[in-house]
Amino acid sequence: MQISSVEAIPLEHSLPDGHGLGDARNFGHARQTTLLRLETDTGLVGWGEAFAPGRIVAATVEELLVDDVVGMDPFAVESLATDSYTSQYHFGGDVFLQSAVSGIDIACWDIVGKAVDRPIYRLLGGTDCESLDAYASTMYYTEAERPPAAPIRDAVDAGFDAVKIKIGAGTDGDVERVRTAREILGDGGRLMVDMNGNYRPHQAIETARAIAEYGVDWIEEPVPPENASGYRDVTDAIDVPVAAGEAHYGRFAFKDLVDERAVDIVQPNLGRCGGLSEARLIAGMATTENVAVRPHVWNSAVGVAAAVQFAASVPDYPHSRNVPEPMLVEFDRSENPLREDLLETPIDPTGGEVDVPQGPGLGVSIDEDALDRYRLDE
Repeated sequence: MQISSVEAIPLEHSLPDGHGLGDARNFGHARQTTLLRLETDTGLVGWGEAFAPGRIVAATVEELLVDDVVGMDPFAVESLATDSYTSQYHFGGDVFLQSAVSGIDIACWDIVGKAVDRPIYRLLGGTDCESLDAYASTMYYTEAERPPAAPIRDAVDAGFDAVKIKIGAGTDGDVERVRTAREILGDGGRLMVDMNGNYRPHQAIETARAIAEYGVDWIEEPVPPENASGYRDVTDAIDVPVAAGEAHYGRFAFKDLVDERAVDIVQPNLGRCGGLSEARLIAGMATTENVAVRPHVWNSAVGVAAAVQFAASVPDYPHSRNVPEPMLVEFDRSENPLREDLLETPIDPTGGEVDVPQGPGLGVSIDEDALDRYRLDE
């Protein structure tokens, strides 16, 4: 079996004027991503996601990857990430190359799973896993006026008892947002906060200490991803676990996070980190050093499916029968038809839990009509 064709499919959903949403850094006005469709000479089709703008991904695939991928045995999928550092020597660490490799890698795993009639999480070494806990990403900063309590109430009403909120625009405002979320979530709910790298270390430390009384499970990206010494300053100064990884790409960047004890939790995004193959290596490095793994998800439905399959494969080490900190899968609560409409059977987190698809490969089927509605090249 060989890959006979590779297609990059740019997707976009624009938000209405005045309804941008985002984090403490800025507002976004569109949801963009790229699907990779691979077909084999046997007729099997695999889907992956490159979490980057479509036209850039398409050009990267055409210029740097297509000649090596067409004719490739999809069972050789784990060679892709390594080859991206060697055959593309000067570009191996580039985010757009790693994103494109991620999409192709996921699509290859989808094909392999279909060929052997197994879900990807079992191919990655996972044991039987029917469902995973989900946490709601919510309380974004928005252009349109909305009471900050409303999205937390919506998440709790939908059955979530774990949420992550956006902070990072000043300590006073951070405290108010965390206090509001904790009041609505209740004492027993899990609460995480995301600063999106908008602080210097002393600012992140100030906020971390100010919100400590509200029982935060982790602080995400307290400083910019390139500020390695800042991560060490923050982790050394506070007792709350620190998480990062959505803006890190490939095994070497994650190895630095783990080796330097810069974080307590690594968060690879399957559409950027190098795909399932690199995520598998990253999880191995992290668990070996007793660092937790929680995938970052801000993707379309294909990226969500990949994250669920990956999360289901990550071992509970060092826990045995009792798992005081179970795996959590991020589920963005903002409106996103690229997530909600692209699958014939959407992944449903209602009740704060997601079923792990047990079908072959990713275990999902693309809704071709929805795909046509959101593709940019039509």
